[in-house]
Amino acid sequence: MTATPTARAPGYRPRRTLPLRVEARRQLRRRRTLVIAAILTLLPFVLVAAFAIGGDPDSRSNGRITLMDSATASGGNFAATALFVSAGFLLVVPVALFCGDTVASEASWSSLRYLLAAPVPRARLLLSKLTVGLAFSAAAMLLLPLVALGVGSAAYGWGPLQLPTGGALSAGEAVPRLAVVVGYVFVSQLVTAALAFWLSTVTDAPLGAVGGAVGLTIVGNVLDQVTALGTWRNVLPAHWQYSWVDALQPRLEWSGMIQGSEVSVAYALVLCALAFRGFARKDVVS
Repeated sequence: MTATPTARAPGYRPRRTLPLRVEARRQLRRRRTLVIAAILTLLPFVLVAAFAIGGDPDSRSNGRITLMDSATASGGNFAATALFVSAGFLLVVPVALFCGDTVASEASWSSLRYLLAAPVPRARLLLSKLTVGLAFSAAAMLLLPLVALGVGSAAYGWGPLQLPTGGALSAGEAVPRLAVVVGYVFVSQLVTAALAFWLSTVTDAPLGAVGGAVGLTIVGNVLDQVTALGTWRNVLPAHWQYSWVDALQPRLEWSGMIQGSEVSVAYALVLCALAFRGFARKDVVS
């Protein structure tokens, strides 16, 4: 019997190949996942120790409240400060690692061709790995503020969130605002995630994909500091990465976060489309 392109083995279901739970279990057991979790968990303790050694930041205030000046005011302020000091770079690394290491690592281990020969459809393989990479990235975004909120509340008490613009939010109102902040930080990192994922499909070197995504993200941050670019900076994702500060105002402002989300999602969709299109045509030999 001659096989046709549409012939399938009995019981073969493309959508059942490489289940998400299997891919998630594989990624969870990797050493780099445990290292990232340990770093994000330890960071709040390091900050508490730094404030204990350096003294209360309020003592050096110049009359203007900032996130750093009010870091020890409450657990909510401490969590917001932890996000502020880590959003620009530290949280970029796990996102780039989880999304950039996923396909390229299979190629470096020479296991990618065996996955495709299983057979796992290429689109299914990419979708599973991207979904798990984004899920782990979201978990990293949640882990840091949750630990910081717990550690900060234990060290400085559970109280109102002192706002950089003046005034305060009650502890009950501060938690939803911090949830908005975490959600926006994750959306703003979708560009880095998609860039790392795209690079992971075009190279067999995991460090190249991860390093390329982190490096280009840093370049974007540098370009955003060039004021001579004027309104051109509005198309840079880095220009909107701290728009979440608008959530820490007496009246929640959405305009900056909406614009930043639109820019980030637009870049992410284009880069993911490039990844799927290029990988579908790629000659996989590793």
